[in-house]
Parts: sequence; C-alpha cells; structure tokens
Amino acid sequence: MSESLNPAPETDESHDLRAAAFERQRRLRQEPRFPGGPAADPAGSHHERRIRSFQPRRSRVTPGQEDALQRHWPKWGLDIDGQSVLDLPELFDGLPVVLEIGFGMGEATAQMAADDLGTGILAVDVHTPGQGNLLGLADRNGLPNIRVANGDAIILLREMLPPDSLDGLRVYFPDPWPKKRHHKRRLIQPEFLDLVAQRLKPGAVLHCATDWEPYAEQMLEVLTAHPRFENTQADGGYAPRPSFRPLTRFEGQGLDKGHVVHDLLFTRR
Repeated sequence: MSESLNPAPETDESHDLRAAAFERQRRLRQEPRFPGGPAADPAGSHHERRIRSFQPRRSRVTPGQEDALQRHWPKWGLDIDGQSVLDLPELFDGLPVVLEIGFGMGEATAQMAADDLGTGILAVDVHTPGQGNLLGLADRNGLPNIRVANGDAIILLREMLPPDSLDGLRVYFPDPWPKKRHHKRRLIQPEFLDLVAQRLKPGAVLHCATDWEPYAEQMLEVLTAHPRFENTQADGGYAPRPSFRPLTRFEGQGLDKGHVVHDLLFTRR
C-alpha cells in the first residue's frame, strides 16, 4: 500500500481541538436557547434512546416569539424531562385536560382553546418558533387554558402522566414518514396505542387527522384492531371533520393541491 494512503497519526494538539469541539456541541445540545425558556434536550440521558417519531426543528425564532418564550415560559411552559409526574388538576386549575401532540405554529390550538375555555390543552411540540408563537397567541387572546410542553411526547405519556388522567388526545397531521423503511417511525402504532389507552379516561376520544392516504389507512387499521378503542362511526370508517377542529393553513394548502383529509375519532373503552 502506498505510504500516502496511510493516515497521519493524530497529534496531541489535534486531539485536544477535536475534544474541545465535541464538548462545545454537547453543551449546545443541553443548554436552552433562551434564558428561562425551553431546554434543548430536556430528557437528556435520563431515558433510553429510541427511534423518534419526530425531527427536532430549530429554525429561526422571530423577536416576537423570543419575547413570548422569555416572558411566558416560566408560567405556561414545561420541559418533558421524565423526572416527575404532573399534577394536571393543579396545572390547569381543575379543568379537564386534552393532550395535543404536534401543534405546528399553534393557530389551530389557540382557536380550539378560545372556543372551549372550559377545557385545558396540554400542547406538545419540539418546534421552538411554534412554542413561542403559541405562547404569544395565548397571551394576546387571554387564553389561560393552554400549557406548552417541550420534548418527546412518548416520555411525557410514559413517565409524567398518571393513569386515566386525560380527557382526550389530538394528533393532527403527524409526519407521515412516507418511505417504507421509515414507517416504523410513524407515531400511530399498536405500542403507542397501548400507552395512550392507559392514560386516557374511559370514554375519552382519540382524534387523529391526516392528509396522507396510506397513513390514514394504517391509522384506521391499527385503531380498529386495538381492543381498547372503538370507532365512533357506525360504518367503521373515517369521520367527518368535527366542528371543533379548525381548518388549518397547512390543511388548506393541502386541499388546494387536491389532498383528501381524513379524520379518525375513536373512544377509549
């Protein structure tokens, strides 16, 4: 083998530089982007790593969103660290609580909260601009029934919510992971439903919506097969969009492109 193909031995200086760069990246992953705001990796190494059903998005935060994060996170925000069980009646002043997984920029969440001030919404996402936007909407519109959670919804469900504590669950337009090799990353799976069934109260509604036809078919299949969920539709199919779910900007764009949106409403037996 030619001598030029052999890598040069690493010097002490290059090793130290590489170690320092690694340490800087580690700190960045652990430190919040905004003082007093959502943590970059709230669960840290407390819980086992697994295939995540989401992709953390750290896009640009506007000055208004940053202001909302800094002013309202201490009161209305929480990090999903998996270290304690939430007291939902205390957190929401005794209101019934619906969990929403993935709220985007929060416009639909804010609208649902305004239309039903008697229900608390625990809204979970990892999108920092969306978190700031929803906190700003809650403040400007006087919505005391919203709490914003940052991190992995699976850890929240598994470690931080008591059994039979939720009055509903909403999963609107989750990532469809269209490639076959990525289907295992889809959120609506039998194992996820096992966990959800433990946290929902009897009679609580699991409401899913998607504009991705193959994912809608999978949702309907796994929900129909699960022994602890029952379809609200007598024909066993999809449901009409209920009036309480606003037409989102994302959904409107999909409809303009000819997408068909499917709603699924199942009650927990």
